[in-house]
Amino acid sequence: MDDETKYSISAEIEYNPLELIDIPNLIEASKKKWQNFSLCEVNDCVVRLGVIHGEFHWHKHDHEDEFFYVIDGLLHMDLKDITHDLKPGQGFMVPKGEPHRTRAPDRTSILMVEGKTVTATGD
Repeated sequence: MDDETKYSISAEIEYNPLELIDIPNLIEASKKKWQNFSLCEVNDCVVRLGVIHGEFHWHKHDHEDEFFYVIDGLLHMDLKDITHDLKPGQGFMVPKGEPHRTRAPDRTSILMVEGKTVTATGD
């Protein structure tokens, strides 16, 4: 995979408590095809911003649930036997142990909430 299509996933927390997070500005500034930012910690979870176009590989998280919320675009959430199409303003929770894959036919922005022990690329 070349640099333009490679996943860019940052596990480093970008913002501390009481700092303003300008999500529309982060989305606009994102230039990579698949970019994932770890915005902040909330209790034992991490809030991540994904600006994506294309598909992620099949994976699962053995010990943590994962929540997805679509800001803009269209997110296909592939599960073993069904695909859910999430539009802006819609969310979806994938329980621990459930194999899944996300796909975005066009540039799509999403928020994800998952335990801070989650490996963002799957277990």
